[in-house]
Amino acid sequence: MVSEAPPFWWEKPGLQAALLSPLGWVYGRVARRIMEKRQRKAVSVPVICVGNFTVGGSGKTPTALALADAVEAIGLKPGFLTRGYGGNIRHATVVDPDQHSARLVGDEPMLLARRALTVASPDRPAGAELLIAEGADIIIMDDGFQSARLVFDHAVMVIDARKGVGNGRVFPAGPVRAPVIAQLRHADSLLVVGEGTAADQIIRMAARAAKSVNTAHLVPLAPEKLRGQNCLAFAAIGDPDKFFETLEAAGIRVAHEKGFPDHHTFADDEIQEMFDEADLYGLTLVTTAKDLVRLQGGHGKAHEMADRVEVLEVRLDFDQSDTAGKIVKSAIEKCKRRRIASGRKTG
Repeated sequence: MVSEAPPFWWEKPGLQAALLSPLGWVYGRVARRIMEKRQRKAVSVPVICVGNFTVGGSGKTPTALALADAVEAIGLKPGFLTRGYGGNIRHATVVDPDQHSARLVGDEPMLLARRALTVASPDRPAGAELLIAEGADIIIMDDGFQSARLVFDHAVMVIDARKGVGNGRVFPAGPVRAPVIAQLRHADSLLVVGEGTAADQIIRMAARAAKSVNTAHLVPLAPEKLRGQNCLAFAAIGDPDKFFETLEAAGIRVAHEKGFPDHHTFADDEIQEMFDEADLYGLTLVTTAKDLVRLQGGHGKAHEMADRVEVLEVRLDFDQSDTAGKIVKSAIEKCKRRRIASGRKTG
């Protein structure tokens, strides 16, 4: 996959998409076969997979964090499982935010580990077993839907209401990771985040496939600390524009914005350029929580930026108050059924 989505992915299909469609057909065929044929490992606790249909950000990590709240609300211990993209680990590792850095385990694991038990592992089954050994009652998997390594008890597909699935074409002709119909077949529910109509078609497809559709919004935390200031906002996440729009919607004045590829490591000259611009125009530097943990684990001027920058954190609020609880309960019930079925087969 690529770290920065080309603009034509989010436009009506044109010449570029048409020229790349044969490659997309091959990629989609392989991706579909993996999802349908790969032998998945079943583990002893419920597994909730938080996935998305496309390359780029859609709100998976805030969704995973919100689901952890629902798990704890019923007295159980959540455990986050993530691949550790952007890090350098080679085996399943319990993430310690006081000892590890984003350079080693990745930025998303560092963010998740501030909230609950987190394991980063390129080998997801090994990571799941480590979480169970560490006492997790329910595994919440951030991404990993298309890799089909584990048996899911509930797969919730997160989609941005503003962007939907873009031009609808499979990578590299578009942002879609595998044919949408094939993905829907393995999903249990759809979560539409934000306002917009770009996801309407896939919502109708999900409804026809008898998949539940829920909605949610990202809510800024403590935005008042930045109101009245002129800001230079920067972000290296899957969808930087979503962050900039969140700032504006919260009443925060964004005088200048800088978007970088997802998981980008900020170079000293990039940081100095932002320092110079902020000093020249009297701007407050502001970024995301995920970018902050990457800066804190960086080299050179990254630490100076981490000490200076303001962070606007966000929380995912479900529009239907019982959505998260229903997802968790669905996973628990399905896990019980598959374990009973497995016992019958081996008994």
